[in-house]
Amino acid sequence: MSEIHVEEHFSPIKTTRQLIVVMALAFAIPVGLIAILVSLVTGGDYSKNNPGMSEEAIAKRLQPVGAVVVSESGASGAEKSGKEVYEAVCAACHSSGVLNAPKFGDRAAWAKLIAKSQERLTADAMKGVRQMPPRGGNPNLTDTEFARAVVYMANAAGADWKAPASKAALASPTAAAPAPAPAAAPAPAPTAQADPAKGQAVYEKACMTCHAAGIAGAPKAGDKSAWASRLKMGQDHLYTSALKGKGAMPAKGGNVTLPDADVKAAVDYMLSLGK
Repeated sequence: MSEIHVEEHFSPIKTTRQLIVVMALAFAIPVGLIAILVSLVTGGDYSKNNPGMSEEAIAKRLQPVGAVVVSESGASGAEKSGKEVYEAVCAACHSSGVLNAPKFGDRAAWAKLIAKSQERLTADAMKGVRQMPPRGGNPNLTDTEFARAVVYMANAAGADWKAPASKAALASPTAAAPAPAPAAAPAPAPTAQADPAKGQAVYEKACMTCHAAGIAGAPKAGDKSAWASRLKMGQDHLYTSALKGKGAMPAKGGNVTLPDADVKAAVDYMLSLGK
């Protein structure tokens, strides 16, 4: 009969003393960890004398990481007067009557428009009328600024309308109204060269009304074919046309207060779009 071999299981604990040591460590280690955790929790200074526990410090720790700020479009800076908006945006067409735009100060041309009422005429102009784009082609104008420009032109033709007040003035009716700023005298023509960095800003304020849509034969901004023949005339010739006016385009786009350098910068900007 064959012998049966039984293998013994290996155990690192071979003596009673080793067993006692292992059992003691198994009890002591968890107890020690618990004691350390209790010490950390109860050992802190949670009194009001601790700067880290002040209401300001706690509120700062609970403050959100970021915040969303909502601002009204066009609210930056002081609102423009009706005269300022007219000179910057409306004069390009209304100073010379381009495309049957009622000419500034022409009582006969404005009579029927004034008869519509201030509210009706302002609302129609904001949406755009015939070839005039909404808000005169400058979407950055606030409702108040554009309405002031309408009142300014209508009053110059015989109306007696009241320009809308700013929101700040409506919120504080008892505050004294600031004295109107004196009209700035036309700046003398500087001799410095045009600054191309100003080109886009001047274009959006004075030239975009006609050149964005190609009104009255104005070469449309970015239309390479429309600008090709003008590029052949040379840059100096284009500067002269823009400064003195040509065809239906008034001098300096209708804003005679623009320095020559700014007008040249706008020409450079439009040329860059048409190349």
